[in-house]
Amino acid sequence: MARKMVRSSLGVALASVMAFNAQAATQIEWWHAMGGTLGEKINEIAAGFNASQDDYEVKPVFKGNYTETMTAAVAAFRAKQQPHIVQVFEVGTASMMAAEGAVYPTWKLMEDAGEAFDPDNYLSAITGYYTSDDGKMLSMPFNSSTPVLYYNADALEKAGAEPPKTWEDMGQVGQKLLDAGYKCGFTTGWQSWVQLENFSARQDIPFASNNNGFSGLDTVLEFNSDKHVQHIAQLADWQKSGIFGYGGRRSDSLPKFYSGECAMYMGSSASYSGVKSSVQDFEFGVAQLPYWQSMIDSPKNTIIGGATLWTLQGHDSEDYKGVAQFFTYLSSPEVQADWHQFTGYLPITHAAAELTREQGFYAANPGTDVAITQMTSGEPTANSKGLRLGNFVQIRDVINEELEKVWAGDASAKDALDEAVERGNDLLRKFERANR
Repeated sequence: MARKMVRSSLGVALASVMAFNAQAATQIEWWHAMGGTLGEKINEIAAGFNASQDDYEVKPVFKGNYTETMTAAVAAFRAKQQPHIVQVFEVGTASMMAAEGAVYPTWKLMEDAGEAFDPDNYLSAITGYYTSDDGKMLSMPFNSSTPVLYYNADALEKAGAEPPKTWEDMGQVGQKLLDAGYKCGFTTGWQSWVQLENFSARQDIPFASNNNGFSGLDTVLEFNSDKHVQHIAQLADWQKSGIFGYGGRRSDSLPKFYSGECAMYMGSSASYSGVKSSVQDFEFGVAQLPYWQSMIDSPKNTIIGGATLWTLQGHDSEDYKGVAQFFTYLSSPEVQADWHQFTGYLPITHAAAELTREQGFYAANPGTDVAITQMTSGEPTANSKGLRLGNFVQIRDVINEELEKVWAGDASAKDALDEAVERGNDLLRKFERANR
């Protein structure tokens, strides 16, 4: 009887140990800035990885918007309570690079973990934004977008116009729309990103010196060139006539498009699903961002927005094997194609884009491949690779303030851009002093 009890107790103990070991997967904490349905999708991705193996468990944690998430990660690192992975928007790239000792570069992470990793598998227009001077990837691309032109197909048909390809076309089509009874030809979201940063890339002119900040901290802003002034001055004239209607700094102007007030809208390719669900009274289409034919014969690629995943130092080496395996899973064609199709963000790899095409998604959802075509039409140049500027969040705030003076008629395009450059350069010098 006693022997049976011993055996029974031993069996219970072994079962308990096995159950504990089964549950003792190494936890990988991932801080992100995706709320709502995007946050639910992130949870789904993590759950898929967790179910694919038994050694690691990725735990997503929502930390607020992009700025709040990045700020929280910096504070956590200083307190030695940092997550393994943090999602950081593209304008935070220079700040993350300057955080010496805090970042575990993606190329090194994957190499140390023995994970197969070929940067050429990723879209070059995306990876270029997040590489070191010698071309090595610093963070893992995740949710990337680029601006496109959404248009009210019914309105253009009524006005007898085709979707514009150039800014010259925009003026003509805008006037036709006004003549057809529409209040506004076009509006724009994210004016710094679309009308200055991507304008520069599309026309292949510098936004800042030092290869747009990639080559050093002693960078100065250059978006007050004659071509930039010409573009903003033209928008100001169109604002007066109604061809252009300003609607806010972020995506605040989208309701002007949804309601039919403005027949065209320039904004993120990742807005596609929202546009599709919100537009009720007309058919819409998607076209590439226009360019000035008077400035360039063949436009360059636009640059990206969105965010990447940065790995933070300070955890056990075993943990980082899990992070590397998760990045491999995250980059798989199946996961990326699903994320791309669900959200409207760009697929980060060529394989994910091809899988999406094979699955018939682009054919069933016309316009969803426009952003990819626009981003991959040629190799990025020094002016279309991206931007790497310190204190860029604050610089964008300055740009917004100065552009709003133009739209209100309180400043000329030249005076506003000169002032924005001067104020922005002060912020760059502040960042340079802090990171020498």
